[in-house]
Amino acid sequence: MNHDLADGSSPFALDESRTALQYDSFVGTPPKHDATTIDQAINRVAAAIAERHRTTPRLLLLGIANGGVILAQRLAERLKKAGLQPGQGTIDISFHRDDIGRHPIPKEYAPTVIPHDVNGAAIILVDDVLYSGRTVKAALDELFDHGRPAGVELAVLVDRGGRKLPIAADFCGLVVPATENEKVVVTFASGKTGVDSVLVLPARSKPSPVPAL
Repeated sequence: MNHDLADGSSPFALDESRTALQYDSFVGTPPKHDATTIDQAINRVAAAIAERHRTTPRLLLLGIANGGVILAQRLAERLKKAGLQPGQGTIDISFHRDDIGRHPIPKEYAPTVIPHDVNGAAIILVDDVLYSGRTVKAALDELFDHGRPAGVELAVLVDRGGRKLPIAADFCGLVVPATENEKVVVTFASGKTGVDSVLVLPARSKPSPVPAL
């Protein structure tokens, strides 16, 4: 099925030099990760998912709470514009984290919400930043508590390196190298509050709010 627009253009506003995606971003990542760069990265991830899953009958995007929830929503919106009909939900990893003794479950945690049966479904876990791999491992543990999917893939906005487990993203928008003494902070605009940004900061610092334009 062809989902191009009437004028022959793609439904995604892609950077055409980078539409192949997967790990083309390892070749060179733009130094400035502003709202435009982030939007292009999300478009690339959505385009790659659409290409691979155009005929997948039961596609389900699950945002890993809390960082992956907004990203999953945005990806689902773009996929629907491309003619796909993905389900969209949330995976909470609070009870599967291996550091739960040192970091108690926060009061504002987002519970797992899965819109339909995961048995036999094609699942894409979605997160904002991929680092050690422990968050993804916890998400897999939570997911398999709910059933046995046909397959599970991982989509992330940012891969910062530093893996501690043998986990890799199937779909990656940006590669932002960071050391163990740094943290990568992704901020998504909420309504009229702030703008999208990706910042690399010292591990103990807190980002200043990014004002709305």
